[in-house]
Amino acid sequence: MTNPTFSILITTKNRLSDLAFTLAKIQYLLDKKDVVCLICDDGSTDGTASFLQANYPEIQLIQNSKSKGLIYSRNRLLSMVTTEFAVSIDDDLHFVTVNPLEIISCFFSQNPEVAVLGFRIFWSKTEPVITATKEQSMPMQSYAGGAHAFRMEAWRDIPDYPAWFIFYGEENFASYQLFKKRWKIYYLPEVLVNHRVDLKLRKNNDDYVLRSRRALRAGWYLFFLFYPLKKIPRKMAYSLWMQFKLKVFKGDFKAFQAILLALLDLVWNISLILKNSNRLSPKDYNAYIELPETKIYWQPEK
Repeated sequence: MTNPTFSILITTKNRLSDLAFTLAKIQYLLDKKDVVCLICDDGSTDGTASFLQANYPEIQLIQNSKSKGLIYSRNRLLSMVTTEFAVSIDDDLHFVTVNPLEIISCFFSQNPEVAVLGFRIFWSKTEPVITATKEQSMPMQSYAGGAHAFRMEAWRDIPDYPAWFIFYGEENFASYQLFKKRWKIYYLPEVLVNHRVDLKLRKNNDDYVLRSRRALRAGWYLFFLFYPLKKIPRKMAYSLWMQFKLKVFKGDFKAFQAILLALLDLVWNISLILKNSNRLSPKDYNAYIELPETKIYWQPEK
């Protein structure tokens, strides 16, 4: 029997229809002998566990009896991986590229210094009509948490994701840790995925304030965890100014609420920040910010 090479990791919570669609789209990958799939059900109440047990008995299912958050769940999954590589995808995301694992494996084999590969992500409820791209693989600062492949040797070389972030920011946390260990992160445009999200409608969702709060505080946590001390005041001031300029001053008072709550979170978690800080030297900081920014959004070339 072939020893598995890839683990496909999915965290989910109360999104059974999205998860079912994703699993149907990647069934051909789940059928491969060198692939195992692990799913963490983070306290769902919509029958997710029963659906998986009935329809996908081959999937390794773990459950949080109460919701523990996305990052906690990702740590649980990664702690269970025994394969050489782990592919993490969101429950509302699927591969458009055929045979993506072969492409990923080849790139990792040819580039032993690479820890993480980030995929080309098309954000839309439907797949792109045009899938070709002229983009080339390249190093970048970080990666998308729900659309990447990890070399497990590198994962075990750094601390686990910070579960106290709850949601957002874990990828950048890992990227700083990897950078300090001299691992590299690369963009792999040959692998295209479809993230089935309408970004324009997301702003009107009921969780807009919560998402904004968590995104802001994660960014600020990272400043205090990794940036040289002299850089932090200016970075914080600029971040706050841009939030007010682009959102609050234009009448987005939900954004103002998110800012206040995120600042309170920052103060509340200062002890955790001090305990886990791992600052870049000024030289390393300059080298890190010179890397190309993370590629998260892709649109077909006209």
